[in-house]
Amino acid sequence: MEGRAIGRVLHGSARTTTAVRRAIQHRQQSLIALSKRHGVNPKTVARWTKRTSVSDFPTGLPTDPKDQHTLLPLFDNVYTLQATHPHLTRLSLHRCLQRHGISGLPEVTGDKAPNQQFQTYPIGYFHIDIAE
Repeated sequence: MEGRAIGRVLHGSARTTTAVRRAIQHRQQSLIALSKRHGVNPKTVARWTKRTSVSDFPTGLPTDPKDQHTLLPLFDNVYTLQATHPHLTRLSLHRCLQRHGISGLPEVTGDKAPNQQFQTYPIGYFHIDIAE
């Protein structure tokens, strides 16, 4: 079982640990000497000297994702994407969209009328809707 050590590398491409970053921030040597000592690029050393924290910035999804909806049916999306992904099926696209939480349209507020209850009647009466 892997413990949570202070000097642990946080992700696969990280070349520095929190302990190395802290040593870089409290540096007594030049950028070149520190980069050779820790085996990292001088630009990395310069970047960590400017930061106030030793934690990494989050990577992956953008901080303010811009939701874009095509309003197309699933079949149209599959047809459009099959040119670049020939093995794509309707089911695999649907599962992918569900996994990322974008399989349905967003809730639009203000356009939908509020739900109305049926009128209450005294005991012995009931409501009948007649339509053609």
